[in-house]
Amino acid sequence: MSKNFDVVVIGGGPGGYIAAIRAGQLGLSVACIDAWQNAKGGSALGGTCTNVGCIPSKALLQSSEHFEMAGHGFAEHGIGVEGLKLDLATMLKRKDKVVQQNNDGITYLFKKNKVTSFLGLGSFVGKVDGGYEIKVSRSGAADETVVGKHVVVATGSNPRALPNAPFDEKRVLSNTGALAIGDVPKTLCLIGAGVIGLEMGSVWRRLGAEVTVLEALPAFLGAVDEQVAKEARKAFDKQGLAITLGVKITKVATGDADVTVEYDDAEGKPQKRTFERLIVSIGRVPNTDGLAADAVGLALDERGFVVVDGDCRTNLENVWGIGDVVRGPMLAHKAEEEGSAVAERIVGQKPHVDFNTVPWVIYTHPEIAWVGQTEQALKTSGRAYKAGTFPFLANGRARALGDTTGLVKVIADATTDEILGVHMVGPGVSELIAEAVVAMEFKASSEDIGRICHAHPSLSEATKEAALAVEKRALNF
Repeated sequence: MSKNFDVVVIGGGPGGYIAAIRAGQLGLSVACIDAWQNAKGGSALGGTCTNVGCIPSKALLQSSEHFEMAGHGFAEHGIGVEGLKLDLATMLKRKDKVVQQNNDGITYLFKKNKVTSFLGLGSFVGKVDGGYEIKVSRSGAADETVVGKHVVVATGSNPRALPNAPFDEKRVLSNTGALAIGDVPKTLCLIGAGVIGLEMGSVWRRLGAEVTVLEALPAFLGAVDEQVAKEARKAFDKQGLAITLGVKITKVATGDADVTVEYDDAEGKPQKRTFERLIVSIGRVPNTDGLAADAVGLALDERGFVVVDGDCRTNLENVWGIGDVVRGPMLAHKAEEEGSAVAERIVGQKPHVDFNTVPWVIYTHPEIAWVGQTEQALKTSGRAYKAGTFPFLANGRARALGDTTGLVKVIADATTDEILGVHMVGPGVSELIAEAVVAMEFKASSEDIGRICHAHPSLSEATKEAALAVEKRALNF
């Protein structure tokens, strides 16, 4: 006998669990189906982000930054460290503890908001009276079925593998294996200089690996404002992160103790190098295998994404799609906003999600963050603009921290002064970007930020100064 719910969410990642919680808050009966299991066979809610993505990577980034500071940065503060050693097993154990805390937190929130959790793979069975029948499959357990009047597809994405070089998570690693390497490799190659590549490369470089990053595109961080990308590249080069652009991978061969990568460089010359491990981070693909979309006629596009409109509605009545499995940026916080919005639309509310004010962050050192349009995009579109920058070198708090790399850049419309984009590279910019997001949501001008009182000394003053610099009136540079 199937259990009936107002809303059935397939997927317990950032989009799915937020959709479930918000629907529960709105008084709906909710079920969330998720297949992720922890080491003990219990549910591990949170999806890729919590289990093998955002959360564990930030834990390792923090730990590895502490290690590097102890080895190289404390001396200038008058702190001597003798006998420094790395206990990687303890570091990884701490990472796992942080993940478990987040898993448990979501479980608690489900109980608090009366969300029924099902552990297993959710797939469509068919259209029935009262909505859609969903099967929950789990190895070693009997199948269950539930019926949802509304169904939210939040099945996320999977890492894209290189052709003829599948992930074995021993020598050829996805983000999953990259977060669980049991010993620091002497040599490590990363294919892809995006968010995952740069963050994982930073972790293992800090811990002692010789890291090489191979990127197919001719430009470094092409989606980032060019000025910011250049500042970041200079910092990474100084750190010893060896980045090669314009690469075409031709062959990957895995051995018992190493992996050999053959590629053509930017000049078309063949190269061949051997590394202890290879991390592949060339993007992600929508996770719709096993969903049985054909059973109900759910439309997928040629790349496997669930087709949705601007409000996340699919081609089927009362079936919705959110997060990585639909169009738009593959970001956990974008998925969360869509999940919350869909729950509200189900009860008749009219929320909105503006992709232009979704912030992006790369948690390297220096951090990189941005929101809105880049200067190169505005030049291409022909829109008249004005820009102001302010370096952290001139910021008192950054000097006190001993971390003055980078800058803040504010771009505004040449006529109206409305902020069109804010781009940052430097200390703490993952937090500073929130002010820019709020400003853009309220259609603020650069003058608005420039006339707001910011605490002194603080890193946020760099944002104020960059806004003042739009009108060439920065006060401290």
